Amino acid sequence: MTTPALLPLSGRRLPPLNLGTSSFPHHRATLRLSEKFILLLILSAFITLCFGAFFFLPDSSKHKRFDLGLEDVLIPHVDTSKVGKNLGGFLIHGQGHDEHRHREEEERLRNKIRADHEKALEEAKEKLKKSRDEIQAEIQTEKNKVVQELKKKDSKPLPPVPLPNLIGINSGEPADPDIREKRNKIKEMMKHAWDNYRQYGWGHNELKPIARKGHSTNIFGNSQMGATIVDALDTLYIMGLHDEFREGQEWIDKNLDFSVNSEVSVFEVNIRFIGGLLAAYYLSGQEVFKIKAVQLAGKLLPAFNTPTGIPWAMVNLKSGVGRNWGWASAGSSILAEFGTLHMEFVHLSYLTGDPVYYNKVMHIRKLLQKMDRPNGLYPNYLNPRTGRWGQHHTSVGGLGDSFYEYLLKAWLMSDKMDTEARKMYDDAIEAIEKHLIRKSNGGLTFIGEWKNGHLERKMGHLTCFAGGMFALGADGSRDDKAGHYLQLGAEIAHTCHESYDRTTLKLGPEAFKFDGGVEAVAVRQNEKYYILRPEVIETYWYMWRFTHDPKYRQWGWEATQFFTTTSMRPSTSVLTFIHTYHTCLAAHRICTEEWTSGSTNSMCITSSEAIDKYCRVSGGFSGVKDVYSSSPTYDDVQQSFFLAETLKYLYLLFSNDDLLPLDNWVFNTEAHPLPVLHLANTTLSGNPAYR
Repeated sequence: MTTPALLPLSGRRLPPLNLGTSSFPHHRATLRLSEKFILLLILSAFITLCFGAFFFLPDSSKHKRFDLGLEDVLIPHVDTSKVGKNLGGFLIHGQGHDEHRHREEEERLRNKIRADHEKALEEAKEKLKKSRDEIQAEIQTEKNKVVQELKKKDSKPLPPVPLPNLIGINSGEPADPDIREKRNKIKEMMKHAWDNYRQYGWGHNELKPIARKGHSTNIFGNSQMGATIVDALDTLYIMGLHDEFREGQEWIDKNLDFSVNSEVSVFEVNIRFIGGLLAAYYLSGQEVFKIKAVQLAGKLLPAFNTPTGIPWAMVNLKSGVGRNWGWASAGSSILAEFGTLHMEFVHLSYLTGDPVYYNKVMHIRKLLQKMDRPNGLYPNYLNPRTGRWGQHHTSVGGLGDSFYEYLLKAWLMSDKMDTEARKMYDDAIEAIEKHLIRKSNGGLTFIGEWKNGHLERKMGHLTCFAGGMFALGADGSRDDKAGHYLQLGAEIAHTCHESYDRTTLKLGPEAFKFDGGVEAVAVRQNEKYYILRPEVIETYWYMWRFTHDPKYRQWGWEATQFFTTTSMRPSTSVLTFIHTYHTCLAAHRICTEEWTSGSTNSMCITSSEAIDKYCRVSGGFSGVKDVYSSSPTYDDVQQSFFLAETLKYLYLLFSNDDLLPLDNWVFNTEAHPLPVLHLANTTLSGNPAYR
């Protein structure tokens, strides 16, 4: 017999073991080596499985399965007999005497889930029976409820604060009938600008007076926040236009909402909105303005979340995400923007009792004090991530201007107690006078711009505010130099007047040169425009307040006449414009001669009325693109600052000094008056609890 063939283990049959004499005395049934190896592997796997089950499967004594009918939830078990005294009164699911109670809770929870589920199904069925319009209406109703709840939450009353002693709100009427007539003319211009905005651009940020529709720029984001309304409120109030003021207040109360997905300029929103709202509050005492100012300030605070505490230039009012302008020296923040927050933020801390606003601006000041300044000058750019200066470009005009203004005004607003701010101002002005201020060959004093160690002999319209700043800061200056700085202010005012007088329209260009034979004249085409800016009028007003030299009123009236001269109706033909323009020039010469001689002539008033009748845009006031052209093209924008600043400064120029006296009021850089805080320390709030 041959040996049986080797078969797989699973199909192989072994012969029975015979204990007796075997037919095969030399062979017995056994497993081959390969078969033993396979059996050993199976046994090892079984032992490993048992070992793992013993050590790794959950202990049922530590967890109890809680079946809710939806999913299985494991709830840790705590032995209440051991730790019950340390549970602080909280019931923990467990065994023993709590088992019955646990089952009852389990059942109640299960029933509640079923009931809620059934209720949701029923509501869904009811919704499906309704039309699409009904569903949308219900959704909108729910949204409105949420918005109203948020408004109630945000509108909670702020702590009571004693108002500073407010002087000179409703005064300033001049005794001279000629001056009073001019003042009334400016008031009428304000009403013309407001009424047209009210009719054609209401709720929009600004107005296009020729197209007669709303206008906005990227500094306000993509939202219609009524910038002109907020910016114009205090001008309306001091002019006695109280019906118009109430219109603006009503719109703000019902429509001004900062919970919008909109990216805005921190600087512009601060000076126009927060400054405007605070001024309106102080002038009128209406609580809504203070509440709105505080709400908006809270939306700006995330802009300070940078490694250095220097705020971003822009912030999204909804998300709080900030960023800087792409063109600003490798992502830098701008000196005139982060340095123009102090006045408004100090007043916010005063009114709310919250030091966060004061601390933010004081942190900026402390950081700047520690930094090296090339030639004692502050560069216009500072990187908020690294804390280092950007491009070494220093200007008292755009990008730098209001930083220096706010150093001086921080001292004035503190009732001259903030000596730290005054020292920073004095140091800065000394460096500016040494490196930036020069005289032209024709004897005109100008303020140039420092760029990488080189003085550019160009002065911007924005720089013309400095004449007023020098006059305002003369009292209290170092080394008894008050007379020097008052004279410097007068020289800057004269230079800026020359920049107006050397144009065809008698309105100043955006920038003007002092190179070679060219003095106080714009050279580049993109610097010949005028956008209703206030800086020259601002300096005239400050110089009038400190000197009472009648030429400043004369210069202001010249500008007033030519505001209306250049704001021509769009339907007027070129020939009609030329005829009217010569009429304007003739009227201007007659009025100037009458003013100089000290006499008055009714023809001046009549001519002024004719100028207004024939020359201004019927839909408001517009800037011009070329002040050297006798047939100017209009930019079709009525800027909000025209109502906030230009017309306000003109009105004050022809008012008595008891209207908003400078001993009691300090104007922010948007011409919004804020009261002097007569406190020993401006860190103290007006809130007694905080103090």
